[in-house]
Amino acid sequence: MYKYLTITIFLVSTFIFSSCETKNPSNNKGGITIEPEIKIPSINKDSVYAMVKAQVDFGSRMPGTEPHKKCSEWLKDKLENYGTKVTMQRFKADFYFGKSAEAVNIIGAINPEKKRRVLLCAHWDSRFQADQDTERKNEAILGADDGASGVGVLLEIARLIQENPIDIGVDIIFFDAEDQGNDSDGTDDTTLTWCLGSQYWANNKHVGGYKAEYGILLDMVGSKGARFGREAYSMQNAPDVMNKVWKTAKDLGYGNYFVDDNVGGITDDHVFVTRGGVRTIDIINRPEGGGFGKYWHTHDDDMGVISKKSLAAVGNVVLNVLYNE
Repeated sequence: MYKYLTITIFLVSTFIFSSCETKNPSNNKGGITIEPEIKIPSINKDSVYAMVKAQVDFGSRMPGTEPHKKCSEWLKDKLENYGTKVTMQRFKADFYFGKSAEAVNIIGAINPEKKRRVLLCAHWDSRFQADQDTERKNEAILGADDGASGVGVLLEIARLIQENPIDIGVDIIFFDAEDQGNDSDGTDDTTLTWCLGSQYWANNKHVGGYKAEYGILLDMVGSKGARFGREAYSMQNAPDVMNKVWKTAKDLGYGNYFVDDNVGGITDDHVFVTRGGVRTIDIINRPEGGGFGKYWHTHDDDMGVISKKSLAAVGNVVLNVLYNE
């Protein structure tokens, strides 16, 4: 009896030990669990540049125009092709100059079943007039950097996540009607004439009870010699997120883009997204000495100002932040 009992115990023990070995054949050495190395994809410079150019080729994306409509359909198709669950959040945009138009926030959800989420956003419209130009001031601009650059980077990120699945939920929002505000009179409080899409979303979430751990806004991220300082509202509302992003940039060797200078607060989509419950930072080009690039709100904001290196730098930083969550 003892003989058979010993054999039985030996066989059971061997089975249990073998089962444990099978579950973790290479991740458990000497009782220490070794986490698999994270594979983080890299931005394809030509791909992201093409994403920006495709938008500019439609023309000015002012709400209510044919180029705006065609570009919205293209953006929707792109997000769907990259495996996101797309929501077209339509709303009426009432502009300060007395006109109205149908606008649309285009939202792509990656891993919509995941509770842990990060929000990425950019505005996709372009300004209705070149008010900072010396010629053709009343004509609409192309908005290659101011609009298309941030959208292009986020489309490339969606493409790469589809090829390299991630274990968190990521929501990509292209806000409409951001760049149609009143910039003519600095003495008036014209804040609410800007960022109409993010204002609408903040009060009408695309998903009931929507929550995300934090958000990252990309605005004017593609110009040659881009310089991203620490925007004041971002530092006030989400300093931990700013620190994480800027540290990641420096670790990747992009410290020449992501500088530690504190810059003033900017009325941008991140302000209203934060008010809507998701602490969001703004990665936005602020040249040394303040202000925006010389091409800002002029007809020079075309593909001639766009740098593949700048687009890739921002995209790689955001990708590394996401995949290290």
